Amino acid sequence: MRLSATPHIERMMNMPKRVSVTRESETGRNLGFHDNYTGTNMNRPQFVRQIENGNYPHHHVRVINGVKTPVSNPDRSTRNNLG
Repeated sequence: MRLSATPHIERMMNMPKRVSVTRESETGRNLGFHDNYTGTNMNRPQFVRQIENGNYPHHHVRVINGVKTPVSNPDRSTRNNLG
C-alpha cells in the first residue's frame, strides 16, 4: 500500500508559524517573542540565546546598531518570518 504525502503537507499548511513577535519598541525593534509550538514567551536576549544554542535552526542572530537581534533565515517561506 502506498501512502500519500498529502496529509503531511496539509498538516504543515495549517500549523501556525513557529515564532511570533509579541512586543516592539517605538522604533520597531522586536522585543518580545512567543514560540507558538511550545507556548514559551521570551524577551530578545532569551531568544538570541536560544538561537545561538541551536534551538531555532531557521533563525540566526545579526548585530544591528550594536544590538544582537534575532532574524529568520532568508528563504521563500513566509511561515518562519518574524512579525
